[in-house]
This record gives sequence, structure tokens and C-alpha cells, in this order.
Amino acid sequence: MLAAREALLAEFMRLHRRMLAIVRADEVCRRLMTVLGVGALVSITFKATVDDPGRFRSSKAVGAHFGLTPKRYQSGETDVTGGISKVGDAMVRTALYEAANAVLSRPTRFSAMKRWAMDVAKRRGLKRAKVALARKIGTVLHRMWVDGTEFRWGKEAEIAA
Repeated sequence: MLAAREALLAEFMRLHRRMLAIVRADEVCRRLMTVLGVGALVSITFKATVDDPGRFRSSKAVGAHFGLTPKRYQSGETDVTGGISKVGDAMVRTALYEAANAVLSRPTRFSAMKRWAMDVAKRRGLKRAKVALARKIGTVLHRMWVDGTEFRWGKEAEIAA
């Protein structure tokens, strides 16, 4: 069992190093990694799945494309808003959710986006705030990719620059 575990760990480390080499060579992935909570895995997953950022008319459509919007059931007088729709690529949805989870659960540098998510968490709860932040991270990543801009931490960073 220990030999099998050691072989799995060695293979994992080899694949991880290859992924990091790919991200280091890609300028878009490096730019996306400047966003709060986004690492190498999230950036390469997002870039590989979106492929062409021009296929979305607006950056807001990215969240809906990956199923990070509430699903609704409407019939007659019935109007039920449920959990997330879970449409689209589950791997990107999971990666964006994990990035949001890292922002809200780990001590990180504070930004306007984290402040917004904490306000949502006070009003609606932590789980909904994580989904809302994941959708917002997807929107920000797409906009940065299209514009070629760097991530702005908040008003303090704009004043300092």
C-alpha cells in the first residue's frame, strides 16, 4: 500500500510540474492568476474551457454558461427559485467555487471583491456568498482576458497608482 501511495504521489507531482510549466509559459494564465483566489489550476481550467472569449457577448454571461445562476421553476402562479442550475462544465464551476472558498475562508489580502462577498454572506449566508463570488470571479476573469488588463484590488490600489 505504501509503494502504491508513493507511486501515485510521484505521478501527481510530475503532472503538477507539467501544469505549472504550461501556466508559466502562457501570458493569459499568468494575468488571470493576479485575481484574488485564482491559482494555476483555476486559470488554466478557465482558459481551456472558455477557449475563445469572443464567443460571449458580455462577461455576465460567463456565470450563466457555467451554471452559477439560480434555477427557476415558473408555472401559473408558482414561482420557485432553487439552487444553482448546474448547466455547463462542472470542472470550471468547481474551480471557480474553490477560488471563492479560498477567498472567503483563508486570510488573504483584503479587496473590494472580498468586502462585497462578505456583505452578501451577512445578508444571504456563506454558501450563497461563495456561489455569488464564484460567478463574479468568472466575470472578472473573462473581462480581464478580453481587455488585457490586470486585476485591481480596490479604490486604495487605484489611488496609489
